[in-house]
Formats: sequence, C-alpha cells, structure tokens
Amino acid sequence: MSELTLISKKVCMLGDFAVGKTSLVRRFVHNLFDDKYLSTIGVKVSRKTITILRKGQLIELSMLLWDLAGSEEFDRVKANYLRGASGAILVCDLTRLETLENLDQYANGFFKNMPDTKLILAANKSDLTDERQVTESQIVDVANTFGIPYYLTSAKTGNDVEQLFRHLGHLLVNE
Repeated sequence: MSELTLISKKVCMLGDFAVGKTSLVRRFVHNLFDDKYLSTIGVKVSRKTITILRKGQLIELSMLLWDLAGSEEFDRVKANYLRGASGAILVCDLTRLETLENLDQYANGFFKNMPDTKLILAANKSDLTDERQVTESQIVDVANTFGIPYYLTSAKTGNDVEQLFRHLGHLLVNE
C-alpha cells in the first residue's frame, strides 16, 4: 500500500459583505451554522483536509481557506492576501442581485493577481426561495463568462456545500 501524498493549497473566499463566505467555510470545516451575522474584518484562515483521488492515487489535500472581508477599502491590500492562492470561491447571495453583478470585480482582480488559478462559483442562500432575486440562468451566464462551474449552496442547510469544496479540491489537485 503506497503512502498518501499530502498537498496543501490556499483557497480564497471572495464576495461582498454578508453573502455567506464565513458561513460556507464554517459549514464545510465544522459542519456548523450560526445565523448571527459577524462581519469578517481583514482575513480569517481555516483549514480542512480532504481525500481526493488523482490518477488512481489518494491525495490528502489540506485546504487553507482564506475568508477575505468584502469591501472597497480592503481592495488596496487584497493583492497581498491573494498571493500564493491556488484557487478561489466566488460567493454571491441569491437574495441580492448586486452581489452577483459585483463578482466581476472579484474575479478580474483575482485573475489579475493570480492568472493560473482555479475558480468556482457559489450562489449562496438557496434555502431562501421566497426572497430570491437571482435566477439560475443569471448564475449560468456569469459562470459561463468565466468558464467556471457553479453550485447553488445553502450554508444554513448544508445543501451542496461539501460538493462545492470537493469539486474545487479536484480542480486543484488535477491541474
């Protein structure tokens, strides 16, 4: 039996305030949800190790999840936080259309600093169906613009959160 290969990758969570970046990380890492909103100031780093199959070999992927605050003032220092990232999750809030429209600036800023990285889109708060302002076709359009996969997630229910991070994990180790 061959030993597991351990790989560590930095992943940035990008999106506007209150889209659920911190909640997605908390759901993925600890399988917890807290509906009390606490704004991230600067950056919070979490880690989770998952097992990924690559070419018939099991890989232990340690994901370092950088939860970045969403703000215009933060843009000046954001490039320093992005440095060394292998991938990012773009997060929008399905109940606020402007958060989808703003993903363009996050994606372009990320690619400008880290051109050879993997992106995936999380359209979060899918459980709030009555409050939804964003259609799935709008999500598809944005995902197609960047040529990236997307998931309709809910940090509250856990819907597609694990799948989102695992999909990104596969992209990171199979590049």
